[in-house]
Amino acid sequence: MTIVVTGGGSGGHITPILAVAEELKQLQPGINIVYVGQKGDSLADVPARDPNINKVYGVSAGKFRRYHGEGLKQLLDIKTLLLNFRDVFRVLAGIFQSWRLLRRIRPDIIFIKGGFVGVPVGLAARWLHIPFVTHDSDAIPGLANRIIGRWAQKHAVALPAEVYNYDPSKTVTVGVPVTTDYQFVTPELKAQYRQELDVPTTAQMLFIIGGGLGAQRVNEAVAQAMPGLMAQFPDLRVVHGVGRANEAAMLSRYQGLLEAAELGRLTVVGFLHDVYRYSGAADVVITRAGATNIAEFAVQGKACIVIPNPFLTAGHQLKNAAYLEEQQATEQISETELESHPETLAEHVSALLADPAHQVALGAKFRSFGHPGAAKELAQLLLNEAPVKA
Repeated sequence: MTIVVTGGGSGGHITPILAVAEELKQLQPGINIVYVGQKGDSLADVPARDPNINKVYGVSAGKFRRYHGEGLKQLLDIKTLLLNFRDVFRVLAGIFQSWRLLRRIRPDIIFIKGGFVGVPVGLAARWLHIPFVTHDSDAIPGLANRIIGRWAQKHAVALPAEVYNYDPSKTVTVGVPVTTDYQFVTPELKAQYRQELDVPTTAQMLFIIGGGLGAQRVNEAVAQAMPGLMAQFPDLRVVHGVGRANEAAMLSRYQGLLEAAELGRLTVVGFLHDVYRYSGAADVVITRAGATNIAEFAVQGKACIVIPNPFLTAGHQLKNAAYLEEQQATEQISETELESHPETLAEHVSALLADPAHQVALGAKFRSFGHPGAAKELAQLLLNEAPVKA
């Protein structure tokens, strides 16, 4: 059996794909898994180095640029209009490339996680009569899945089926797939992670991650808070995942803010392949409100401070974060607060680091939203939906 998995543009699309691929190999060790990503994807090396992916290809894809809260302004922006017009041709090229590739591979079924590349692959699959299953992590399906969704064999979703506008008879709730590396972090497992990372068991640890591509506004807010936190907590260890494109700039920024001894307690990383180890070792995690990171840290039961990106399409991160805050599962800080009151982040981190009991309570509540079996359910769904060969 051959299964094509596709998605990309962010770690939030790629890591669930790899989680499903891992489970597919467990269920059928001889299965052939082919990843199709977007040409030029800055994270293309991630699936390429995964042992569960047998082959990797890239096709052209285009982005329709629209930003939450921008209204008519974005429709009048010449640069945005020109880029959108250019990408129409990229999509057309991607459809032809996908059609040719799928015609050669002839997969039994395709898993489309979302992202721009899902449109050319999905349209080519439809014309070649190859069944495909989509997955949505957020309450609001991405544009790519909405475009191709009418031809999907099944819609796998993270939330209850009634939240979505898909055909209820084709919609299956599975949660957000996470790899088996993510599991509930017991005190013993936390100590093991710290030993692997050379972090003292008695130290306090803060982990910051803005997604695979980083988050510049979060990075700057954390940098501003860091001198005060380092002074207040002399034994604090910090690991800051800043995104590949921001690594050099953020390292330079910290060198201008911190003393040599404080820099020795800080690790700046562009991209992490083992986020689970760092988040598992941490007392407190600062994260965006992307569905994948939220799902991963929920399974671990971590105490999280969430800073949603307010500009992403349809404000889906704002909705993710608001729901969790209503349930008192995480603490939330808006970017508006960060801009008007820069000290807010340091105050939240300080209060949480100083209150281990609150960390435990917050993590326990957050854990109730985790779905550790989502990847296996989705892998089984793909196998069930693949046509039976004569």
